[in-house]
Amino acid sequence: MATILLVEDDASMRLLTTAKLKHQFTIVCAQDGVEALEVLERRVVDLIISDVMMPRMDGYTLVKTLRERGNQIPVLLLTAKQSFEDKREGFSSGIDDYMTKPVNYEELIWRINALLRRSRIASEQKIVVGRVVLDSSIYTVSREGETLELPKKEFELLYKLLSYPGQIFTRNQLLDGIWGYDSESGEDTVKTHISRLRNKLRDIPEFRIVTIKGLGYKAEITKEDQPS
Repeated sequence: MATILLVEDDASMRLLTTAKLKHQFTIVCAQDGVEALEVLERRVVDLIISDVMMPRMDGYTLVKTLRERGNQIPVLLLTAKQSFEDKREGFSSGIDDYMTKPVNYEELIWRINALLRRSRIASEQKIVVGRVVLDSSIYTVSREGETLELPKKEFELLYKLLSYPGQIFTRNQLLDGIWGYDSESGEDTVKTHISRLRNKLRDIPEFRIVTIKGLGYKAEITKEDQPS
């Protein structure tokens, strides 16, 4: 059972959220960012759910502190703030996901499971599709003894799509997730990188990158031969 650190200064919110999640996850609580850092010194947790506005240390500062220390644990912020600038600040600080209050707990559980799945994929560093191996530690795509080294952004784009085969990602989602919210790159950047990937991977039969008109892109598994 995954362990979640819930960082929330409102006692009633802590109790409610714990009650909603405790049947699927082990919940550890902290009242603010300072206490959360203390908990992390003595406990291993799989994911953090944090409020934004808290005494002593707010959610943004907590996440920035973790990232500065090299801690890449997934963080989901729960907040009453809904403006684009608030979301920009959250993602710029290093969060992985963002939900606004009041919380839909069924959706929260979906998001938690998605973040945990993504974290496991990232920690494994490799994706295997049939005879193809993507290695995120060295940005390579290998198949039957042949290895192609990709530029970092091209690799991250391919890795993102193959982490969730069949899931459609809009150009904006890919742009924000790979180039970042503060990037000056536009949607044409994603289109250009997709085109380059298709050209470089045209001889690999196990998967293809599909354009969904008016929506974005998805990776489609076309052949999953297993090595003999």
